[in-house]
Amino acid sequence: MVETLSIAVIGAPGVGKTSVIRQFIYNDFSEVYTPTRTRYVHRPSVILNGNMYELKILDVPPISSFPSSSSQEWLDLRCRGVRNANAYILVYDICCVESFEYVKMIRQQIVEHREGSSHEVPILVVGNKRDLQRQRFMPRRAVSVLVKKTWKCGYVECSAKFNWHVVLLFKELLGIAVARGLRQNHTSIRLQGALQRNRCTIM
Repeated sequence: MVETLSIAVIGAPGVGKTSVIRQFIYNDFSEVYTPTRTRYVHRPSVILNGNMYELKILDVPPISSFPSSSSQEWLDLRCRGVRNANAYILVYDICCVESFEYVKMIRQQIVEHREGSSHEVPILVVGNKRDLQRQRFMPRRAVSVLVKKTWKCGYVECSAKFNWHVVLLFKELLGIAVARGLRQNHTSIRLQGALQRNRCTIM
């Protein structure tokens, strides 16, 4: 049986979250900025450590806040499926401090408003536009320590433009999500396999 994992990709306007998704699925990048106005769903299949997974990647338009209830989620078309996602990718622009503050706010709201054990939901913070490294607002190490130690989230930097670390970030998130899901199912043998950093293939 093929397992389906729902991943919500959230970020402020212009951070490149759609570019990250398109680079991952289609190996494609556009220099032309087109704002995301509606929610898009992408359904690629990937193989990680010999197991196949169907991904449901939600490209979420900029939202003012994480939906605090199911009714709020369904009232706003942009938020459909966001509350029940299996994992989150929060994208910010390493050159824009406001986009990082946005990610900080959304992460806090996910923790507060998710039903059930929200701290168990995998959240990966992604710093995009690594190709503009010299313009960054904060040293990489400082951000990494804050995100990993204080927020208890994963952290990866990438460049959607040059397809640098894009596959790695999805592999990282998938590894965490699969490991946590399998832990709940008590299948320790498969869990050990999921934790090994092997290949991630897009089909």
